[in-house]
Amino acid sequence: MSVDPNAATQGFPPPPPGHDRPGAARYLVPALVAAAVAVGLGVYGKVHDPTGTAFDLAGFSSTGAVKSWLATTAFFFALVQLVSALMMYGKLPGPGWSGALHRWSGRIAFLVAVPVAVHCLYALGYQTYSTRVMWHSLLGCFFFGAFSAKMLLLRSERLPGWLLPAIGGLVFAVLTALWLTSAFWFFRTFGVTT
Repeated sequence: MSVDPNAATQGFPPPPPGHDRPGAARYLVPALVAAAVAVGLGVYGKVHDPTGTAFDLAGFSSTGAVKSWLATTAFFFALVQLVSALMMYGKLPGPGWSGALHRWSGRIAFLVAVPVAVHCLYALGYQTYSTRVMWHSLLGCFFFGAFSAKMLLLRSERLPGWLLPAIGGLVFAVLTALWLTSAFWFFRTFGVTT
């Protein structure tokens, strides 16, 4: 006898009570991945011998200027993410394509943030010589860990309605602190230059 995979499943027993609730592993795995990413980046940044520079783009006066403008671009797209998320959750009026705007602005923000992180890790490492730099190093590692957890949770089903907005808000808050301790500090210290 062959089984039709599209046939109704009335003959199968119902799932046991409580089966429809997500298990602890649904939350534990993203949390462990987040911790592993954050700690892994921190350890690499600490044990790696900084090179002083990782990339330079024509038209910019320094790698600090490149990093600051890329970080500002990532922060701008993170702001677009925040506004589009508020539209998706009905907190702000918005067009029907706010979901697509949210996804694409997130992708762009991440793609622009990666070269900044690579430069920070490879060229500068995990530094603690001042309070600002220590917080920036710590938050940078935490950001990519929290971002990893958010990406893993995105595809999970039956999550509490508050969880993704809370993690998204945390990721945005950490990115804001990163921007304030890097690009904003750079522009205040050296001026808004390219």
